Amino acid sequence: MGLRKVPKGPLREGFTTGTSATAAAKSGLMAIIHQKKINTVSVHLPIDKVLEIPIHHCEFTENTAKCSVIKDAGDDPDVTNGAEIGCILKLTQEKEIQFIAGEGVGTVTLKGLELAIGEPAINPVPRKMITSAIQKLLHDYDLECGVSVTVYVTDGKKLAKRTLNERVGIMNGLSILGTSGIVKPYSSSSYIASIEQGIDVAIANNISELVINSGARSEKYLSNKFNHLPEYAFIHYGNWIGETLTKINKSPIKKVSIGIMLGKAVKLAGGVTDTHSCVSSWNKDFVVDLALQVGFYEADKIKELNMAGRLIELFDFEQNSPFFQLLLEHCYQHTHIKIKQVELSIYLIHKNGTLIKHIKK
Repeated sequence: MGLRKVPKGPLREGFTTGTSATAAAKSGLMAIIHQKKINTVSVHLPIDKVLEIPIHHCEFTENTAKCSVIKDAGDDPDVTNGAEIGCILKLTQEKEIQFIAGEGVGTVTLKGLELAIGEPAINPVPRKMITSAIQKLLHDYDLECGVSVTVYVTDGKKLAKRTLNERVGIMNGLSILGTSGIVKPYSSSSYIASIEQGIDVAIANNISELVINSGARSEKYLSNKFNHLPEYAFIHYGNWIGETLTKINKSPIKKVSIGIMLGKAVKLAGGVTDTHSCVSSWNKDFVVDLALQVGFYEADKIKELNMAGRLIELFDFEQNSPFFQLLLEHCYQHTHIKIKQVELSIYLIHKNGTLIKHIKK
């Protein structure tokens, strides 16, 4: 997820991939029943709200249909915003509703998710929403049949490359997600859910040691040091260190190594665990105070810096640097308090890949 500035003014809510798939499934069954194209459908959300969703494409025969919706994430910078999410429905003899992963929808290959291995990556809440909508129509129109629902996402395979799905064993496409049915702009709920999912998968696959880092670049620099660990032991916390630590604290994980770049480290050392640039900026007075403690008295030079990452111009980036070790000690104190039972190591990462390991006092 990129660091986009939050737009000013009231933000528009959107709807989830689960709501999109429910609308597509409902319109498909209605098209079969009425033998006509459906333009909009109402979807009952888990939060006791009803949304009118426009149908993008609708085709049908006497016992099959293919309908789709264009997902609208509102003002949220979501990977799936504008994606075409659809369902292919077939009436069946078996009196049950069966889910199939169509093109662009992933399949579960690792344990630890809410779904069994081999299942389509359609989460429990969207399954319930689709099942309820279909069962109500079958009941209302006295239909004695089952329905197979193949959910697809156009270009889903390509979109999935921009998510962490493969890391948690969701292969060949996206997950159909949603718990409330709506997307709250900039709530970051899907990113935080992927962090929690990643930790669940690691634990289910007998991992007791995690390496958490802000993203792909810092992970690349750390991966050689931790090459004894499988890929799913590496978790990207993005800007949500606090939420990641909260999840770890409720888990049986025994050992955690944190990789952190300088800009985020300065915020964390100052006690900030939401490090999004829109939410927090670095505290120069705090940094000046740290510098004074190690005998650097030129406060003006620090105050002139436009970004924390430029502190490497004033202090040598080396293992025994008093300034960087003091900075890491503060990072350690703010982190350790949240995961007391865990053996914790912290690595400060230079943008060229050099590491400084925190020396515990």
